[in-house]
Amino acid sequence: MGIHTNTARIAKTAKNQVAKQAANLAHDHYENFPVASIALPRHLRGPIALIYTFARQADDFADEGHHKPEKRLAMLQGFRNQLDLIAQKKTIKSPFFQELAKTVEKHQLPLQPFYDLLDAFSQDVVKMRYANFVEVLDYCRRSANPIGALLLHLFGKATPENIIYSNKICTALQLINFYQDVAIDFEKPLNRSRIYLCQDEMEQFGVTEAQIATQYINRHWEDFMLFNIERAEQMLLEGKPLEHILPGRIGLEMRMIIGGGERVLYKLKNARGDVFKHRPTLKAWDWPVILLKALLR
Repeated sequence: MGIHTNTARIAKTAKNQVAKQAANLAHDHYENFPVASIALPRHLRGPIALIYTFARQADDFADEGHHKPEKRLAMLQGFRNQLDLIAQKKTIKSPFFQELAKTVEKHQLPLQPFYDLLDAFSQDVVKMRYANFVEVLDYCRRSANPIGALLLHLFGKATPENIIYSNKICTALQLINFYQDVAIDFEKPLNRSRIYLCQDEMEQFGVTEAQIATQYINRHWEDFMLFNIERAEQMLLEGKPLEHILPGRIGLEMRMIIGGGERVLYKLKNARGDVFKHRPTLKAWDWPVILLKALLR
């Protein structure tokens, strides 16, 4: 009896450590959307935090620290190997992936979205330029859309129609993040100055990489950024029906997610695309406004 009690205590401690890790990641990383917020039913906050932790850690492997590309890719492969163990229902030693495996089994989550996220983050290690919007959308399909799909599966609302709406929202939010972080992405020396803006559209608007490097703003840059901002805004609008399809508190959460994106778009427009001097972010006082709008919609 003592052995079983001790085993249960160890398992509970590991679970608590994983939950604490997820909470710390949510606190330490800026996001444009609420992460497992109190708007959600309590039983969903833990699984969402696990999904967020998986994505955040894998993204950090690709983007942060001082590791060479080979090491970054190896760390991402390590995550793939853990997913393979979950798929094969084999023994997992990692406490985090043990919890993820339980969540996947309990909520019947598909594993492909997790693999897609890893593919996107691996691409971040080796691909620094995007020729056109088709390439950007393909990246968003794997870097952002899987999160929405997993949430819909958790909510029990993963219908084909809802997935389409979710993909629009997630892609729009990813694009908005690209526009916020033009300078940040370009200034990462280990990532060789990554640019998610479309090369063909930059040429079309007369925008050059030198402008990003020198943070030079002119009419060409403003027109180019407003074009991108309005396209992301339209895409977010096309996904908005989902905020009223989802019921109750998960619908409220979705309205807050969309509201966060709309708020950043508003700030991007106000700055006329000058994300160098006026990088738009959501401040503490923005969230009450977003919540109030979400409650009234």
